[in-house]
Amino acid sequence: MENILTVTQLNNLIKAAFDNVPALQNVCVRGEISNYKLYPSGHHYFTLKDAEGSLKCVLFKGSALSLRFRPQNGMSILAVGRVSVYPRDGVYQLYCTRLIPDGAGDLQAAFEQLKQRLWQEGLFDPAHKKPLPAFPHRIGIVTSPAGAAVHDMLRILGKRYPLSKLILLPVRVQGEEAAGEIARAITYANRERLCELLIVGRGGGSMEDLWAFNEEPVARAVYASEIPVISAVGHEPDVTISDFVADLRAATPSNAAELAVPDQAELRARLEALRKQMAAALQRRAQQARGRLEALASRPVLKDPQRLVLDRRLRLDRLTERLAAVQSAALSARRTRLTRLAAGLDAMSPLKVLARGYAVVSDESGTLVQEAAAVKAGQKIRITFRDDTVPAVIAEQ
Repeated sequence: MENILTVTQLNNLIKAAFDNVPALQNVCVRGEISNYKLYPSGHHYFTLKDAEGSLKCVLFKGSALSLRFRPQNGMSILAVGRVSVYPRDGVYQLYCTRLIPDGAGDLQAAFEQLKQRLWQEGLFDPAHKKPLPAFPHRIGIVTSPAGAAVHDMLRILGKRYPLSKLILLPVRVQGEEAAGEIARAITYANRERLCELLIVGRGGGSMEDLWAFNEEPVARAVYASEIPVISAVGHEPDVTISDFVADLRAATPSNAAELAVPDQAELRARLEALRKQMAAALQRRAQQARGRLEALASRPVLKDPQRLVLDRRLRLDRLTERLAAVQSAALSARRTRLTRLAAGLDAMSPLKVLARGYAVVSDESGTLVQEAAAVKAGQKIRITFRDDTVPAVIAEQ
């Protein structure tokens, strides 16, 4: 039998046949991802399937670097690439150069994926938001020095609150290097304590133009910033990941400048109103003090101080008279009582009995002898008469 081929030769012939079909060199296939695997080499392997068939696919690392989103099982996509045969396995597959989420762009899919992941990590939690300083002395602006946005912010900040010192941190806001520069500028401002408030943003543009502010490094730098951050990206309808992470989202860069500082005209008006309130309050206090002073001045005691002294002297004299009368009455009452008590004591005095011829017998210790049986023969006693006391001895009992 002629034309006997090896397996490898046949596979190579089939591969050459596939490679020579122009229609297979640039195809776009719609399907649902299954069996997705990301190898350490950076290559992506998966299967595209629909209701009736399946197709093996590979996305090599070089092409995968341009991916804005992470492929997932069950995701409907459009896969762009070429169809060829892998000679070693003898199967054909789609060598993808680009993946596009079906129904939405790859940027939108990447945006939603990162938004969901960071939300789950808590980077959007309102509890993490820091209050803005009411009167910032130094404001850092992270943006492109060449854009119109920075000039608008500088003009508005200078007009509204010229007391703030403005520090421009120039970065690229578009392109592959932009996200890294923005994140490093935010980190630098925190490390060096450059300011008390950061405005991070740029003017309007397409989603691709604003993409640097949807990058994860920028989001994490904003979240880690100890300095409060205002996100000011694009126009009002534009929403970026940095808007969700920042402490405050501004609709535009100009709006960020308005939110960052108070309006000096409003401050002047407020200070003037406070000045008027203070002046009115001081005037009221002065009027109250004047009224009180006039009331005091109208009192007789202040018109004629000697009169008060005379009144007090008359009152003192009356009090002295009343006190003397009370003391005299008290002394008289006590004197009468003393006389009555003295008469009672005198009537009960033993001396009265002695005066009538009686005598009192006591032993040597002074104890009264009230009975004859209380003494013995030879005992010394003392006999007290009206005028004197004499010793005696009991001769016999």
